[in-house]
Amino acid sequence: MIGFQGSQRNVWVLFFAQAMMMCLGSTVVFAGGIIGTELAPRENLSTLPVAVMIIGTAVSVIPANLLMKRFGRKNIFVATGILAIGYALFAGHAIIEQSFSLFVLACLLLGSCMSVIMQFRFAAIESVETADAPIATSTVLVGGIIAAVLGPELALAGKNLLQTSFAGSFVLLSGVFSLALLSLFFYRNVEHKTQETDEAPRPFAQFFAQRTFWIALVAGAFGYALMSFVMTATPVSMNKLDGFSLLETKRVIQSHVLAMYVPSLFTGWLIRSLGLRKLIIAGGIVYLLTLVVALSGHALWQYWISLILLGIGWNFLFIGGTVLLSTTYKVSERFRIQSLNDFIILGLQATASISAGYIVYELGWDFLLWICLPFMVVLLSLAISRKF
Repeated sequence: MIGFQGSQRNVWVLFFAQAMMMCLGSTVVFAGGIIGTELAPRENLSTLPVAVMIIGTAVSVIPANLLMKRFGRKNIFVATGILAIGYALFAGHAIIEQSFSLFVLACLLLGSCMSVIMQFRFAAIESVETADAPIATSTVLVGGIIAAVLGPELALAGKNLLQTSFAGSFVLLSGVFSLALLSLFFYRNVEHKTQETDEAPRPFAQFFAQRTFWIALVAGAFGYALMSFVMTATPVSMNKLDGFSLLETKRVIQSHVLAMYVPSLFTGWLIRSLGLRKLIIAGGIVYLLTLVVALSGHALWQYWISLILLGIGWNFLFIGGTVLLSTTYKVSERFRIQSLNDFIILGLQATASISAGYIVYELGWDFLLWICLPFMVVLLSLAISRKF
């Protein structure tokens, strides 16, 4: 993860900011369902805070990209850091007030910040030479390793910090957002050649006609949606339905989020060695192994191994899809295509998350897993049958 040709500082700034800001996702995923169970009027609404966070991300991604195009990435990155601090404190207030509706609103607002955090990977790609794009993407996502450990730890450390359970967790979360905000002041906007940025963007129809665009989109969308579908349901299934302790549930979620980001240490090298096609196929195969292990039983080790495999599969599909997507557009088209890609990904992810709580409560963990199978078959069929 060294030796970039381009703005190395941007990559490392984004790495640290990712590490701090992504604590949002791991904290809400770990604690959101549990908080929801305590506050929601019905049990099958317990995962609504997590789902609404993703909905907030989905509906904000296009406006966020338009704002970055208008005001520059740095200004929007810094503004997002400030807003995230306020939204985290608002979430803590909602918990103190024991208001499910206010907590859901806070998660929606926090989700809008996630739409900007997701652009860190594209900002890293733009900061280096084309050959270094896989390494830059992987380096930024490695920050998720820190978030994987720190987020759930913040949730537990803050659980009893204030009189109301978990309110302190979001106060601590606002603290790490403050560190991210400080780092983002060191980010520098990347200047592109005038003739590249002024070139007229192509119609969307031309992108939809590209095989490569569809493979990149499907890899990211299916990979993210299915990961979120299973991950969102896991704390509820483990803690509320199967009776595992909060500590055991935390360790499984931490292991999963670590598995999402630890492979980033070598994913860039795998892309250079194997190519994007083989990496995406490998991601699909790992997802199938996830289903095999998870469907074999409800023991702790089966949750643990399946969630680790789920994280590895996500990493291969998400990084593979991101780098592949960057080869399909010109500089003048980047905000349009990045917005479209992330809007579709997050829209599917939101649908998956919002349905996860209902399905796991009403139809069970095994039924939820079987739903994932046809999507992986489609992805693998598409990747295997087409060269790119």
